[in-house]
Amino acid sequence: MRAEPPPRREREYGAGASKASSAASVSRLARAFHYDLGPAGPAFAQAVAVEAPIEISYGGQPLAVMMGTPADLEDFAAGFSLTEGIVEQYEEIRAIEVRVDDDAARVEVALSGDRLRAHLARRRSLAGRTGCGVCGIEDLGHLPQARALGQHRREIDPRAIGAAVASLNEHQPLNAATRAAHGAAWCDGDGDIVLMREDVGRHNALDKCIGALLRQSGQVNDGFLLITSRCSQEMVVKASRIGATTLVSVSAPTSLALQRAEETGMRLVTVARADHALSFAAAADIKGAAA
Repeated sequence: MRAEPPPRREREYGAGASKASSAASVSRLARAFHYDLGPAGPAFAQAVAVEAPIEISYGGQPLAVMMGTPADLEDFAAGFSLTEGIVEQYEEIRAIEVRVDDDAARVEVALSGDRLRAHLARRRSLAGRTGCGVCGIEDLGHLPQARALGQHRREIDPRAIGAAVASLNEHQPLNAATRAAHGAAWCDGDGDIVLMREDVGRHNALDKCIGALLRQSGQVNDGFLLITSRCSQEMVVKASRIGATTLVSVSAPTSLALQRAEETGMRLVTVARADHALSFAAAADIKGAAA
Protein backbone atom coordinates (compact mmCIF):
# COMPACT_ATOMS: atom_id res chain seq x y z
CA MET A 1 0.00 0.00 0.00
CA ARG A 2 1.41 3.36 -0.99
CA ALA A 3 2.50 5.86 1.61
CA GLU A 4 1.63 8.97 -0.40
CA PRO A 5 -1.32 9.77 -2.72
CA PRO A 6 -0.52 9.48 -6.44
CA PRO A 7 0.12 12.55 -8.58
CA ARG A 8 -3.06 14.16 -9.81
CA ARG A 9 -4.16 12.76 -13.16
CA GLU A 10 -6.37 14.40 -15.74
CA ARG A 11 -9.51 12.39 -16.46
CA GLU A 12 -10.29 11.43 -20.02
CA TYR A 13 -14.06 11.70 -20.34
CA GLY A 14 -16.05 9.66 -22.80
CA ALA A 15 -18.75 10.95 -25.15
CA GLY A 16 -19.72 14.46 -24.18
CA ALA A 17 -16.38 15.29 -22.59
CA SER A 18 -16.57 18.92 -23.69
CA LYS A 19 -19.99 19.18 -22.01
CA ALA A 20 -18.84 18.26 -18.47
CA SER A 21 -18.25 21.88 -17.48
CA SER A 22 -18.68 25.37 -18.87
CA ALA A 23 -17.55 28.85 -17.89
CA ALA A 24 -19.59 31.58 -16.26
CA SER A 25 -18.77 35.18 -15.40
CA VAL A 26 -19.20 35.87 -11.69
CA SER A 27 -18.32 38.55 -9.14
CA ARG A 28 -17.11 37.88 -5.62
CA LEU A 29 -19.29 39.39 -2.90
CA ALA A 30 -17.56 40.81 0.16
CA ARG A 31 -18.50 39.94 3.75
CA ALA A 32 -21.23 37.51 2.65
CA PHE A 33 -21.06 35.71 6.00
CA HIS A 34 -22.35 38.79 7.79
CA TYR A 35 -24.93 39.54 5.08
CA ASP A 36 -23.27 42.89 4.34
CA LEU A 37 -22.52 42.09 0.72
CA GLY A 38 -21.08 45.46 -0.19
CA PRO A 39 -19.85 46.30 -3.67
CA ALA A 40 -19.14 43.47 -6.08
CA GLY A 41 -15.55 42.77 -6.99
CA PRO A 42 -14.23 42.47 -10.54
CA ALA A 43 -15.74 39.77 -12.72
CA PHE A 44 -13.80 36.58 -13.30
CA ALA A 45 -14.40 33.24 -15.02
CA GLN A 46 -15.62 30.28 -12.99
CA ALA A 47 -16.08 26.69 -14.16
CA VAL A 48 -19.66 25.43 -13.75
CA ALA A 49 -20.72 21.78 -13.84
CA VAL A 50 -23.08 21.09 -16.72
CA GLU A 51 -26.50 19.62 -15.95
CA ALA A 52 -28.55 18.44 -18.90
CA PRO A 53 -31.39 16.02 -19.68
CA ILE A 54 -30.15 12.60 -20.73
CA GLU A 55 -32.66 10.39 -22.55
CA ILE A 56 -32.10 6.64 -22.46
CA SER A 57 -33.86 4.43 -25.01
CA TYR A 58 -34.04 0.68 -25.52
CA GLY A 59 -35.05 -0.78 -28.86
CA GLY A 60 -35.94 2.72 -30.07
CA GLN A 61 -38.37 3.22 -27.17
CA PRO A 62 -37.47 5.99 -24.66
CA LEU A 63 -37.49 4.78 -21.05
CA ALA A 64 -35.90 7.48 -18.91
CA VAL A 65 -34.92 11.12 -18.91
CA MET A 66 -32.33 11.69 -16.21
CA MET A 67 -30.72 14.99 -15.28
CA GLY A 68 -26.97 14.60 -15.23
CA THR A 69 -23.56 15.52 -16.57
CA PRO A 70 -23.28 14.51 -20.24
CA ALA A 71 -19.93 12.73 -19.95
CA ASP A 72 -19.00 9.03 -19.74
CA LEU A 73 -22.45 8.23 -21.10
CA GLU A 74 -21.51 4.76 -22.34
CA ASP A 75 -20.57 3.89 -18.76
CA PHE A 76 -23.77 5.52 -17.48
CA ALA A 77 -25.97 3.52 -19.85
CA ALA A 78 -24.30 0.24 -18.93
CA GLY A 79 -24.52 0.88 -15.20
CA PHE A 80 -28.08 2.23 -15.36
CA SER A 81 -29.19 -0.81 -17.37
CA LEU A 82 -27.87 -3.16 -14.69
CA THR A 83 -28.94 -1.26 -11.59
CA GLU A 84 -32.46 -0.65 -12.96
CA GLY A 85 -32.84 -4.34 -13.76
CA ILE A 86 -33.06 -3.81 -17.53
CA VAL A 87 -30.31 -6.42 -17.90
CA GLU A 88 -28.96 -9.07 -15.56
CA GLN A 89 -25.48 -9.08 -17.05
CA TYR A 90 -23.46 -6.80 -19.31
CA GLU A 91 -23.34 -9.36 -22.15
CA GLU A 92 -27.05 -8.74 -22.74
CA ILE A 93 -26.14 -5.28 -24.07
CA ARG A 94 -25.23 -5.48 -27.74
CA ALA A 95 -24.35 -1.84 -28.40
CA ILE A 96 -24.55 1.66 -26.93
CA GLU A 97 -24.90 4.71 -29.18
CA VAL A 98 -24.49 8.22 -27.74
CA ARG A 99 -25.43 11.59 -29.21
CA VAL A 100 -24.70 14.81 -27.32
CA ASP A 101 -26.32 18.02 -28.55
CA ASP A 102 -26.06 21.55 -27.18
CA ASP A 103 -29.00 21.19 -24.81
CA ALA A 104 -29.50 17.45 -24.30
CA ALA A 105 -27.98 13.99 -24.71
CA ARG A 106 -29.54 10.84 -26.09
CA VAL A 107 -28.37 7.29 -25.48
CA GLU A 108 -29.69 4.33 -27.46
CA VAL A 109 -29.03 0.88 -25.97
CA ALA A 110 -29.40 -2.22 -28.12
CA LEU A 111 -30.31 -5.35 -26.15
CA SER A 112 -30.22 -9.02 -27.02
CA GLY A 113 -33.48 -10.34 -28.43
CA ASP A 114 -34.67 -12.18 -25.32
CA ARG A 115 -33.71 -9.32 -23.01
CA LEU A 116 -35.41 -6.71 -25.21
CA ARG A 117 -38.64 -8.71 -25.24
CA ALA A 118 -38.51 -9.04 -21.46
CA HIS A 119 -37.85 -5.32 -21.10
CA LEU A 120 -40.71 -4.28 -23.37
CA ALA A 121 -43.04 -6.51 -21.36
CA ARG A 122 -42.27 -4.63 -18.13
CA ARG A 123 -41.50 -1.19 -19.56
CA ARG A 124 -42.24 1.77 -17.32
CA SER A 125 -41.77 5.52 -17.63
CA LEU A 126 -39.02 7.03 -15.48
CA ALA A 127 -38.58 10.78 -15.09
CA GLY A 128 -35.44 11.43 -13.05
CA ARG A 129 -34.38 14.49 -11.13
CA THR A 130 -30.72 15.02 -10.25
CA GLY A 131 -31.14 14.11 -6.60
CA CYS A 132 -33.86 11.47 -6.89
CA GLY A 133 -33.44 7.73 -6.69
CA VAL A 134 -36.89 6.26 -7.34
CA CYS A 135 -38.61 8.86 -9.54
CA GLY A 136 -41.22 7.34 -11.82
CA ILE A 137 -42.04 4.41 -9.53
CA GLU A 138 -45.81 4.00 -9.61
CA ASP A 139 -46.22 1.65 -6.63
CA LEU A 140 -44.16 -0.03 -3.91
CA GLY A 141 -43.99 -3.27 -5.87
CA HIS A 142 -41.76 -1.60 -8.47
CA LEU A 143 -39.04 -0.46 -6.05
CA PRO A 144 -35.58 -1.60 -7.23
CA GLN A 145 -34.58 -4.78 -5.40
CA ALA A 146 -31.20 -5.47 -3.84
CA ARG A 147 -29.32 -8.58 -4.90
CA ALA A 148 -28.23 -11.01 -2.18
CA LEU A 149 -24.45 -11.35 -2.04
CA GLY A 150 -22.42 -14.54 -1.72
CA GLN A 151 -20.94 -15.79 1.52
CA HIS A 152 -17.40 -14.69 0.65
CA ARG A 153 -16.56 -11.15 1.69
CA ARG A 154 -12.98 -9.97 1.93
CA GLU A 155 -12.48 -7.82 5.01
CA ILE A 156 -10.97 -4.51 3.93
CA ASP A 157 -8.13 -3.16 6.06
CA PRO A 158 -9.14 0.20 7.61
CA ARG A 159 -5.82 1.62 6.38
CA ALA A 160 -6.87 0.82 2.80
CA ILE A 161 -10.12 2.74 3.30
CA GLY A 162 -8.22 5.67 4.77
CA ALA A 163 -5.79 5.69 1.84
CA ALA A 164 -8.64 5.73 -0.70
CA VAL A 165 -10.44 8.58 1.07
CA ALA A 166 -7.20 10.57 1.36
CA SER A 167 -6.66 10.35 -2.41
CA LEU A 168 -10.23 11.22 -3.45
CA ASN A 169 -9.48 14.80 -4.46
CA GLU A 170 -6.68 13.64 -6.76
CA HIS A 171 -9.23 11.74 -8.85
CA GLN A 172 -12.03 14.34 -9.06
CA PRO A 173 -11.07 16.99 -11.62
CA LEU A 174 -14.68 18.02 -12.33
CA ASN A 175 -15.45 18.62 -8.67
CA ALA A 176 -12.11 20.37 -8.17
CA ALA A 177 -13.01 22.81 -10.95
CA THR A 178 -16.68 23.33 -10.08
CA ARG A 179 -17.30 22.17 -6.47
CA ALA A 180 -20.60 20.77 -7.74
CA ALA A 181 -20.01 17.12 -8.64
CA HIS A 182 -20.41 13.84 -6.80
CA GLY A 183 -17.96 11.02 -7.31
CA ALA A 184 -18.03 7.23 -7.14
CA ALA A 185 -14.87 5.14 -7.21
CA TRP A 186 -13.87 1.51 -7.40
CA CYS A 187 -10.89 0.79 -5.13
CA ASP A 188 -8.76 -2.32 -4.91
CA GLY A 189 -8.06 -4.14 -1.66
CA ASP A 190 -5.04 -1.95 -0.92
CA GLY A 191 -7.01 1.28 -1.20
CA ASP A 192 -5.79 2.32 -4.65
CA ILE A 193 -8.52 4.02 -6.68
CA VAL A 194 -8.78 1.99 -9.87
CA LEU A 195 -11.39 4.20 -11.54
CA MET A 196 -13.53 7.21 -10.68
CA ARG A 197 -16.60 8.67 -12.32
CA GLU A 198 -18.25 12.05 -11.59
CA ASP A 199 -21.68 13.58 -12.12
CA VAL A 200 -23.88 16.30 -10.67
CA GLY A 201 -26.18 13.47 -9.54
CA ARG A 202 -24.94 11.01 -6.92
CA HIS A 203 -26.93 8.10 -8.39
CA ASN A 204 -25.59 8.88 -11.85
CA ALA A 205 -22.01 8.93 -10.58
CA LEU A 206 -22.44 5.46 -9.08
CA ASP A 207 -24.14 4.16 -12.23
CA LYS A 208 -21.22 5.48 -14.28
CA CYS A 209 -18.70 3.81 -11.99
CA ILE A 210 -20.58 0.51 -12.11
CA GLY A 211 -20.89 0.78 -15.88
CA ALA A 212 -17.16 1.42 -16.23
CA LEU A 213 -16.47 -1.70 -14.18
CA LEU A 214 -18.78 -3.74 -16.37
CA ARG A 215 -17.19 -2.47 -19.56
CA GLN A 216 -13.59 -2.85 -18.36
CA SER A 217 -13.54 -6.06 -16.33
CA GLY A 218 -16.47 -6.52 -13.96
CA GLN A 219 -14.16 -7.93 -11.27
CA VAL A 220 -15.28 -6.70 -7.84
CA ASN A 221 -14.44 -9.50 -5.40
CA ASP A 222 -11.32 -8.00 -3.84
CA GLY A 223 -12.17 -4.31 -3.65
CA PHE A 224 -14.80 -1.83 -2.54
CA LEU A 225 -16.97 1.02 -3.78
CA LEU A 226 -16.39 4.53 -2.42
CA ILE A 227 -18.99 7.29 -2.82
CA THR A 228 -18.75 10.98 -1.93
CA SER A 229 -22.45 11.33 -1.08
CA ARG A 230 -24.76 10.17 1.66
CA CYS A 231 -25.45 6.44 1.83
CA SER A 232 -29.14 5.86 1.16
CA GLN A 233 -30.90 2.60 0.36
CA GLU A 234 -30.76 2.97 -3.40
CA MET A 235 -26.98 3.31 -3.29
CA VAL A 236 -26.83 -0.02 -1.45
CA VAL A 237 -29.19 -1.57 -3.99
CA LYS A 238 -27.07 -0.32 -6.90
CA ALA A 239 -23.85 -1.59 -5.29
CA SER A 240 -25.40 -5.00 -4.67
CA ARG A 241 -26.34 -5.35 -8.33
CA ILE A 242 -22.68 -5.61 -9.26
CA GLY A 243 -21.81 -7.84 -6.31
CA ALA A 244 -19.86 -5.30 -4.25
CA THR A 245 -19.56 -6.60 -0.69
CA THR A 246 -18.25 -3.36 0.87
CA LEU A 247 -19.61 0.15 0.30
CA VAL A 248 -17.76 3.13 1.78
CA SER A 249 -19.39 6.56 2.03
CA VAL A 250 -17.99 9.88 3.21
CA SER A 251 -21.40 10.70 4.70
CA ALA A 252 -23.80 8.94 7.07
CA PRO A 253 -26.24 6.12 6.22
CA THR A 254 -30.00 6.14 6.41
CA SER A 255 -31.99 3.55 8.35
CA LEU A 256 -33.15 1.84 5.18
CA ALA A 257 -29.59 1.71 3.83
CA LEU A 258 -28.58 -0.21 6.96
CA GLN A 259 -31.55 -2.54 6.54
CA ARG A 260 -30.75 -3.22 2.88
CA ALA A 261 -27.08 -3.84 3.70
CA GLU A 262 -28.05 -6.36 6.38
CA GLU A 263 -30.44 -8.12 4.00
CA THR A 264 -27.79 -8.49 1.30
CA GLY A 265 -24.75 -9.16 3.51
CA MET A 266 -23.00 -5.94 2.52
CA ARG A 267 -20.62 -4.14 4.86
CA LEU A 268 -21.23 -0.40 5.19
CA VAL A 269 -18.39 1.92 6.20
CA THR A 270 -19.63 5.48 6.52
CA VAL A 271 -18.58 8.98 7.61
CA ALA A 272 -15.24 7.88 6.17
CA ARG A 273 -12.20 10.12 6.61
CA ALA A 274 -8.50 9.54 6.04
CA ASP A 275 -7.99 8.66 9.73
CA HIS A 276 -11.35 7.30 10.92
CA ALA A 277 -14.73 5.92 9.84
CA LEU A 278 -17.84 4.23 11.23
CA SER A 279 -18.51 0.58 10.45
CA PHE A 280 -22.13 -0.39 11.07
CA ALA A 281 -22.68 -3.94 12.29
CA ALA A 282 -25.70 -6.03 11.41
CA ALA A 283 -28.31 -6.47 14.12
CA ALA A 284 -27.38 -10.16 14.49
CA ASP A 285 -23.74 -9.24 15.11
CA ILE A 286 -24.74 -6.75 17.81
CA LYS A 287 -26.90 -9.34 19.58
CA GLY A 288 -24.11 -11.89 19.41
CA ALA A 289 -21.57 -9.49 20.87
CA ALA A 290 -23.91 -8.58 23.74
CA ALA A 291 -24.61 -12.23 24.65
